[in-house]
Amino acid sequence: MALDLIDPKQHRQLFLDEHHLESTQGTTQTLHPPKKFGPLINGGVQSRSAPIWNPEKDLWEWWYMGQGARYATSRDGEHWEKPSLGLYEWEGSKDNNIACDPNGPGLFHIIRDEHDSDPSRRYKALFSSGDRQAGVSPDGFNWTMLNEISIPSQDESQFCWDPQTEQYLAFVKQPTEWGRSVWLSTSKDFHTFSDPTLIFHADETDWENCRRRVRNIIDDPTFITPPIIDDVDYFAEVYNMAVLPYQGLYIGFPTIFNPFGAIPPPATNFTRINQIEMTVSRDLHHWKRIANRTPFLAIEPFDGVNYGTSQLLMSGPPIVRDNGEIWAYYNALRMPGSIEMYRRFNRSKELFRLGVAQHHFADAGALSLAKLSPDRFASIDGDEIGTVISKPFFWRGEDLYLNADARWGEIYAEIQDAESGKPLPGFWVPGEEPPPFTGDHLHGKYAWKRQHDLVFEKPVRLKFYLHQARLYSYWLEDRV
Repeated sequence: MALDLIDPKQHRQLFLDEHHLESTQGTTQTLHPPKKFGPLINGGVQSRSAPIWNPEKDLWEWWYMGQGARYATSRDGEHWEKPSLGLYEWEGSKDNNIACDPNGPGLFHIIRDEHDSDPSRRYKALFSSGDRQAGVSPDGFNWTMLNEISIPSQDESQFCWDPQTEQYLAFVKQPTEWGRSVWLSTSKDFHTFSDPTLIFHADETDWENCRRRVRNIIDDPTFITPPIIDDVDYFAEVYNMAVLPYQGLYIGFPTIFNPFGAIPPPATNFTRINQIEMTVSRDLHHWKRIANRTPFLAIEPFDGVNYGTSQLLMSGPPIVRDNGEIWAYYNALRMPGSIEMYRRFNRSKELFRLGVAQHHFADAGALSLAKLSPDRFASIDGDEIGTVISKPFFWRGEDLYLNADARWGEIYAEIQDAESGKPLPGFWVPGEEPPPFTGDHLHGKYAWKRQHDLVFEKPVRLKFYLHQARLYSYWLEDRV
């Protein structure tokens, strides 16, 4: 019988799905939210593009949405400057950082494409004018529109380059019977995009979560509630979804739209709270939700300082830094309604209760940053006795490395024959137990008693024993 082989040398094996696992026992999956690092650029601005590293300028560039498409730069990705570009007049002056014609189509997504041999196409962007239009530029400021490209979408979308399949991915929003949903359009050449196909939508579990989350926010006095709450059982929807290609996976970050009340016509929408969750796919079409849909980025209580108190949306996919750290840039929106809506539908009771000031509405959103250690999106955890058995793979002398936290316990690894499941002599049989793996390590080499003898003619499996420990990933690495 042919074995279903994995390749832990090509990709780190993360515990986001079960693709690389034969079985688990006595374990749980835990999502680990990133640490928030506060607002970076405030003033009610938003972006649907992550910062871009420009090797020619040796700095980060960030196009964001303010009064027109704005431009900021940074040396470290955290501290941002707004250079005066002098390109377009606004309120009687060109002393501003407006990067694109404010009277033209709105720049919605932008990437720097180092793979294109044509320098005039170094930057690629999708513009928002109803459906998504496309343009190319040598510098991010002077654009040539590609009139042959038009991708059907509503008001939200996400866009990225996929190095795993070498194609451009546009995740657009269109309606379905499940409400707002995510559709995928792809292109190999940035000339022709495929017709969008449905890839991700809400379901009954999202609806049940919405009921519970809406009630929790209403009942918790530390959170700001929207100005309209009508107790109708509305459905949760998917507002948008950024996607990160990572270690052979696609990690999705859907913003889940949780309605509180219907806004009367002509503004036929809902008051809502939006939070970011996680999902994972191997093929961009079949997605698995992570850790019982625990929020990856959750809204915060209102204290007059926090921004992410009503809506959170990704500014493009997270960036994997040179040291492997994962930086997630996101939009943090403060107020779940306008002053006029609070006055009309709430008699400003909520604003009075929480001490909301006028400037909170004027400065209603900020571009923000959250950081995550390499691979540490989610872990598989063992309490007293947890075991994990991998699918088979070939081992040709490489060393085994773990990203794991065993500060209060230990991890043991056993090498098994893939077909029989029996431990191989010298790699954990009675009397030959290796020393335990302990401590908290992002890149921890596993020690065997027979470290020199890690070459196997037939496929093997790994069995991990977790005792009060978390395992984030494992992989094989050539010896140095």
